Amino acid sequence: MAGFLKRFGPTLAIGGVVALTALVVAVSIDRQAFEGKAAPETAAADNAASPPAPPPVPAKPAELRSDQGMTVDPNALRVKRVLKIDGPFRHGDFAWDEKGAPTTGRVIVTVDLRAQTLSVFRDGYEIGAAVILYGATDKPSPKGAFPITQKIADYYSRTYDNAPMPFAQRLTSDGVFIHGSDVQWGRGTHGCIGVPKAFAEKLFGVTKVGDLVVITDGKMLDVSKAQVG
Repeated sequence: MAGFLKRFGPTLAIGGVVALTALVVAVSIDRQAFEGKAAPETAAADNAASPPAPPPVPAKPAELRSDQGMTVDPNALRVKRVLKIDGPFRHGDFAWDEKGAPTTGRVIVTVDLRAQTLSVFRDGYEIGAAVILYGATDKPSPKGAFPITQKIADYYSRTYDNAPMPFAQRLTSDGVFIHGSDVQWGRGTHGCIGVPKAFAEKLFGVTKVGDLVVITDGKMLDVSKAQVG
């Protein structure tokens, strides 16, 4: 297990609270006061019939280009649990286990290009991990922290021959996504992060617009105090 943590352990290091708070700004919805002089009975009836004010709507995070990845604090995310994965972790493989993890809490996705793995954490608990495809040398995957700005379950590339990109989650304004792929050894992407389609569907189900995805090249989280399994 120690070998797995060293090579395939979750990758990042995150200042999620500060970065995400700076990106996602709640939009308050003010209700204008009624200034007319209605009779008490009429005013009471109007108030009774008025629907409750809708909750604040989060603003869409600002889109970043691939060269605008945010820096993050490597000590900000404390890993509480990592998944137990026995045996080799090969292309096409993934693990998903939410048992024992909180059902709510901040979701952060980490990607290590060198280890070719992606991990998803909820409240510090790893609930999913997968071997990935990433950008080839002519179209490398970006590094840094990027908020998810768009989610489209049934998406097709507008740049590369209408190629299917199921369960796509946009990271950059210049077209880098996490999406379902046929993850096989020797294949690459045009900068996107490709994961097995079944894993992409699970990941799509737990993330929301504004959640952070942090992409590094060999930097790993401190999992020395994390439980395994």
